[in-house]
Amino acid sequence: MVLHIVKSPPAAERSALPADALDELYDAYAPAVTRWARRLAGPTADIEDMVHDVFVVALRRGFAFQGNATVKTWLFRITHRVVRSRIRRTFTRGRLLRRREEEIAGDLPAPLTPHQEVERREEHQRLYRALDRLPEHHRTAVILYDIEGLSGDEVAELTGASVGTVWVWLHRARIKLHAYLTGEKNP
Repeated sequence: MVLHIVKSPPAAERSALPADALDELYDAYAPAVTRWARRLAGPTADIEDMVHDVFVVALRRGFAFQGNATVKTWLFRITHRVVRSRIRRTFTRGRLLRRREEEIAGDLPAPLTPHQEVERREEHQRLYRALDRLPEHHRTAVILYDIEGLSGDEVAELTGASVGTVWVWLHRARIKLHAYLTGEKNP
């Protein structure tokens, strides 16, 4: 998809992206933005609200898109900032956890027994608690590479880091995650 951006009009005339361009942008990238937000924010977040915020920011900043990066990279960075802002407000995450637990459990494949369902939910929450302990750049790299399944080059492009840096982040993050999940001290 090609996003056509023109010179920014005066503030009085500015309505950001034309409506049809925003519709095209949403249709093309909403599934990816939803996945990114879900993976970056974890199981306790209000994903629909975050996706809405991402596209509101994209609408407002449409004239600021210079074409220095791909639209996918631009939207990922907006998504990353929106999610990071939400994570900083810990009271929101706690409130949303109670509201979303049933929905999160519904997103998981149905286990054979109720006991297995409880175990799976606890493991999922345990993983995200461990991920939350990682530095933000390590957490993002693990989510994009190991959970989202992107290549190292794609993770580098989306995060603005070099491929070598991404591999270092992944290596260090995996060591820390292993230590957090197995209960080892001093990861």
